[in-house]
Amino acid sequence: MTLAAGFTTPSIQYSLISPMLVVFGAAVVGVVVEAFVARPSRYLVQTALAVVAVVTALVLTVLVGLDLPVKAGTAGRGRIAVEGAIAVDGPTVFIWGTILALSLISVLLFAERALEGGVTAFAGQAAALPGTSAEREASTRGLEHTEVFPLMLFSIGGMMLFPSSNDLVTMFVGLEVLSLPLYLLCGLARRRRLLSQEAAMKYFLLGAFSSGFFLYGVALTYGYAGSMNLADIAEAVSGRIGGQVLLLVGIGMLAVGMLFKASAAPFHSWTPDVYQGAPTAVTAFMSACTKVAAFGALLRLFYVAFGPARWDWTVMMGIVAVLTMLVGSILAITQSDMKRMLAYSSIAHAGFVLVGFIGVRSVGSFDDLQLSSVQAVLFYLVTYGFMSIGSFAIVTVVRDSGGEATHLSRWAGLGKESPVLAGVFAFFLLGMAGIPLTSGFTAKWAVFAAAFAGGAWPLVVIGVVLSAVAAFFYLRVIVLMFFSEPVGEGPVVMNPSILTTIVIAIGFAVTVVLGVFPGPVLDLAASAGQFIR
Repeated sequence: MTLAAGFTTPSIQYSLISPMLVVFGAAVVGVVVEAFVARPSRYLVQTALAVVAVVTALVLTVLVGLDLPVKAGTAGRGRIAVEGAIAVDGPTVFIWGTILALSLISVLLFAERALEGGVTAFAGQAAALPGTSAEREASTRGLEHTEVFPLMLFSIGGMMLFPSSNDLVTMFVGLEVLSLPLYLLCGLARRRRLLSQEAAMKYFLLGAFSSGFFLYGVALTYGYAGSMNLADIAEAVSGRIGGQVLLLVGIGMLAVGMLFKASAAPFHSWTPDVYQGAPTAVTAFMSACTKVAAFGALLRLFYVAFGPARWDWTVMMGIVAVLTMLVGSILAITQSDMKRMLAYSSIAHAGFVLVGFIGVRSVGSFDDLQLSSVQAVLFYLVTYGFMSIGSFAIVTVVRDSGGEATHLSRWAGLGKESPVLAGVFAFFLLGMAGIPLTSGFTAKWAVFAAAFAGGAWPLVVIGVVLSAVAAFFYLRVIVLMFFSEPVGEGPVVMNPSILTTIVIAIGFAVTVVLGVFPGPVLDLAASAGQFIR
C-alpha cells in the first residue's frame, strides 16, 4: 500500500517471525513487571513469564517449520521476510528450536533457589560494592535480582535474530542484542562478586573490540559489493575476476567478530575467565546457546554471502580449526578449576565444529556439500548444548562453605559421596570425549565424515588425534571422582530443587538417546535443507 509519493508501507511477515516477537515481547513485559509488581511476587511472575514465553516461541517455531514453502529454483525451503532483512528457512528453524530448547532448561537453572538458602545465585543488589554495608544489607534482606529473566529473554531474542539475519546490518544488531545482556549477567554472581565483576568487564571490553572488527568488516564488504544484503554480496563475489584485497580483508574482519562469539582461537582468551567468574547458570546458558547462535550465523554468512569465495576462506578457517582444537585440548590438561576446564573443553569443541564447517572444501556441487556440512554442524551443536548445560548444572550442586567447590581437589571421592551424581557427570565427560554410545561420539563422527567428504582429510586426522588428547583430561576427572580419596572433609553435594534435577535429567537423557538413536535428529537436520538467498 502506497501512502505517499515515493513511500511504500514495508511488508512484514509477522507469522514467520512470530517466535522472535514472542520472546522480545515477553522481555519487554518483564521490564514492566519489575516496575509495577511487588518485590516478593516478582520471582514467581518472572519465572512463569520466561517459561511460558520460551515454550510458546518453541511451539510457534515448530508451526513455522511445518509450513515453510519450497523456494523456487533451489533445494531449500523458506522465505525472505521483513523486506529482505530476515531469512526464515530450514536451518533457521532448526537453530531457533535448538536455542529455545536449551534456553528452556537454562531458565530452570536461573530460577534455582534451594542451593543458596532460598534465593537465586544472582546478587541481591548489583550496584552495591563488594564488602560494603549495602551488600550485607541486601544479603540479610534476601533481595534478588529478578531482572535477570528479562535480560535473558532479550539475549535469547538476539540469539534468534543473529543466525537468521539476511543482511549485515541486521546481523550486527542481532550480535549486539545477544551480547549486551550477557555482559550484565556475567557480573551478577551472589558470591565471589569481585571475580564476577572482573569477568563481566573482560567480556565487555573484548566483546566491544570484536564488534569493532565486525563493523569494520561490514564497511569493507559494503565497499566491495555495494550492498549489505547477503544475496547481493554473493552475486558480487561470483562475478569477480581474481581476489580483491577489499573483499578478503572484509571476510577476515567479519570472521573475527563471529569466531570471538564461538570461542575459537586465537579469539578465545575471554572464555576461561568469563566462564569461571560468571554465575554458573549464566555460564551454562552461554556455553550452549551462544555457541549455537554464533555458528548458525557463521554458517549463513560464509555459505550464503561468501560461498562463491570458498577457495579463499577455507584455508583460513582450517588454520583456525586446528589452532582452536590445539588450544582447547592442550591447555585443558593444565587446569585445576572445573569451570575453567569445561571452558577449554568448550574451545576444543568449537574447533571440532569448525572441522565440519570446512566440509565444503572439495570440488563438486557446493549445494550438496553445504547440505552435508550443515547437517553435521547442526547435530553437533544440539549434542554439545545438552551435555554442556547438564555438566554445569552438576557443578552448581558440589559445594563447600564458600559456595561452589570448583577446584578439582574438592571433587576427589565424589563417587563415594554421591555415586549417582558422579556417574551422570562421568557420562557427560565421556560424551564430550566422544566415547561410543554417547551423543558426542555420533556428533564427532558426523563432522569428521562431512570434512572427509569435503576433502579436508588432514583436518580429520588432526581432529582424531586431538580428540584422544582431550579424552585424557576428561578421564582424569573420572579417575579423581571414583578412585581418589577425599581431601579433608571431602566434597559435599547439596540437594537442589526439582528445577536443577530436571535440567540434569534432560541433559543425561538426550546424551543417551542421541548416542543410541541419533537417526531422527540427524534426519531432522538433513531435512532442514540448505540456506536460501
